[in-house]
Amino acid sequence: MARPFRFAVQSFSAPSATAWRDRARQVEALGYTTLHLADHILGPGPAIPSTNHPVQELAAVPAIAAAAAATETLRVGCRVFCNDYRHPVMLAKEAATLDLLSDGRLELGLGAGWLQAEYASIGLDFDPPATRIERLEETVGLIKTLMAPGEAKLSGRYVHAEGFEGAPQPVQKPHPPILIGGGSKRILSLAAREADIVSLNFNNRAGVLGPDGMKSGTAEATAEKIGWVRAAAGARFEDLELEIGAYFTFVTDDPEAIAGGMGGAMGLSAEEMLAHPHGLIGSLDGICEELERRREAYGISYVTVGDNVIEAFAPVVARLSGRA
Repeated sequence: MARPFRFAVQSFSAPSATAWRDRARQVEALGYTTLHLADHILGPGPAIPSTNHPVQELAAVPAIAAAAAATETLRVGCRVFCNDYRHPVMLAKEAATLDLLSDGRLELGLGAGWLQAEYASIGLDFDPPATRIERLEETVGLIKTLMAPGEAKLSGRYVHAEGFEGAPQPVQKPHPPILIGGGSKRILSLAAREADIVSLNFNNRAGVLGPDGMKSGTAEATAEKIGWVRAAAGARFEDLELEIGAYFTFVTDDPEAIAGGMGGAMGLSAEEMLAHPHGLIGSLDGICEELERRREAYGISYVTVGDNVIEAFAPVVARLSGRA
């Protein structure tokens, strides 16, 4: 049996506290299951344009807490926390606290970090991917240890915790659902082994957003990624939830024109753009049919869209969630 669809919104900013709380309530009312933030630091200035990444105004942890306080059933989280931006013990404590204060509504997204200019701007070493992923793997083990009863006794290459128990303990047991995202074989294999939700993303090896990343997320590349996940997960593959960000979402009656323009800018044909798993371009009926096709082809049932399409995409959420 196919896993039921879930839909999330990813947001980066809000002009005021009232606007942020209103957005969270709107996301909840329209039937989305989750409100995600990203985890970036740079504000406006000369560093951000080189990355092609939007400015994130809100810090993830307090914004997640505020969204949870403003809603009743909405799941909250970060897609994804950058592992290198926090001490791993503090990240575990903040995550457990968010789960406690939200009455068990946290989804704990984790990533190895990728935005090279951001690392440079805040004085962090941008280690090779293998090192960043190894560090993330140790952090995942630490989080699971601190969210379980008993005294921590861990000493790895990158993490150390001993002589104390994790506090508070999370509401969700054994821990909040862990989402690990990325686009390389190594990070997706880690997700397959350790996560509850595997987030399929671009391979951002270039350290910026651009055509290289787009081409790493095509239909063919996504099928290859699913193969990596399946191989690494083994018997637990059927228990994994597969998530993807639909970064290019347009509810329109003229999909070919939009797909042609976007594809041309990214070195892809209109046909490749329409089938691109990180895009959803079409009418209400067309998008619903395409999502069902992708669930059948890839097993992807969890889709995240940007906050610029909350209302336009809501009829898709209603129909595929059984609310229409």
